[in-house]
Amino acid sequence: METQELHRGRLIDHIQLVVRDLPASQRFYEAVFKVLGIPMAGSGDDYFWADELFVSTAASEAAQGELTGRVHLAFQAQDRAMVDAFYQAAMAHGGRDHGKPGERPYHPGYYGAFVLDPDGNNIEAVYHGEATRSAASVKVTF
Repeated sequence: METQELHRGRLIDHIQLVVRDLPASQRFYEAVFKVLGIPMAGSGDDYFWADELFVSTAASEAAQGELTGRVHLAFQAQDRAMVDAFYQAAMAHGGRDHGKPGERPYHPGYYGAFVLDPDGNNIEAVYHGEATRSAASVKVTF
């Protein structure tokens, strides 16, 4: 089998989701991020964020008054149990099933779950299987 390399933290700077119902989205993302161990910040009237994800209303300055459509967004999970817990938390907090937890054919060991958030965005948690990381995350200091 050919060796594959996956790199995280060097391609995407940030992602913005523009949502119709910010409180519903905040409840949804608080639940799934709690399971994934990701802290949330910024609870303004028209936005919040977590790491590289920025979620706002169409009224926010960054959105310029537009609902900009649906996206697919995948979060990294530390193991299969975390993928399963993500799915359960999402379903209990306004998510809709879009692919129950299980192995996928993308590569050996790929284990993911897919849900639709309150605005219909396709949100995934994925565990890529046993691997060695050089660091838990990339740290950027300005």
